[in-house]
Amino acid sequence: MVPAPGRADGTQLELHDLGGFLGLVYRQHKPHPLQLAAKYGIDKLVAGVALLAFLPAILAIALAIKLGSAGPAFYSQIRVGQDGKPIRVWKFRTMVLDAEQRLQEYLAANPEAMAEWKTYFKLKNDPRIIPGVGSFLRKSSLDELPQLFNVLNGTMSLVGPRPFPAYHLEQFPPAFQRLRNSARPGITGYWQISARSDGDLRVQEALDTYYIRNWSLWLDLHIMASTPYVMLASKGAY
Repeated sequence: MVPAPGRADGTQLELHDLGGFLGLVYRQHKPHPLQLAAKYGIDKLVAGVALLAFLPAILAIALAIKLGSAGPAFYSQIRVGQDGKPIRVWKFRTMVLDAEQRLQEYLAANPEAMAEWKTYFKLKNDPRIIPGVGSFLRKSSLDELPQLFNVLNGTMSLVGPRPFPAYHLEQFPPAFQRLRNSARPGITGYWQISARSDGDLRVQEALDTYYIRNWSLWLDLHIMASTPYVMLASKGAY
């Protein structure tokens, strides 16, 4: 049996003698339960140690946000988690309090920005960002540090597809939505170390599909090891 074009990711193709004919046997990749248990254990261990190590930085960032903008230091949003279940994702607040109103007004007045938003669901020149501290946190991705709490409560993993809001996920084909919902979302992932915000919906789908179908502990370790460099380079982050 030969897989359809574009469906061979995460599979094993083996040559077999099929009654005198040479055939390809197509096997779908399925993670071993012990590997999944190891991933879960690594998540808990690393998230706990990281929270302790970054606690002074978390307190300093929270204070900087409070000094730079009125309102809370932390922000949460309901996003789509594993099995399509809604989860509350935590971040440092990098936007002004009336962010949604500013976004709608800006998009209505700037057709080019509207086209950029529909392609990436992000803006390079975002009018909602808190000047100074907000821009720094977005470029460095340090705004996502509070998601270590999501890892500890089991709603997220260290590595996996980013948890998207429902309006973002709905832009993808139903088959990909189902595939994406099969994995626990992560703080970092294959898309983040490859394209970050420079990747449009097509790139996001391709990279997330590759990760989910080819998942292994080694791939997770590679992504985790590559993440600090990507954060320092700030490429594709805004």
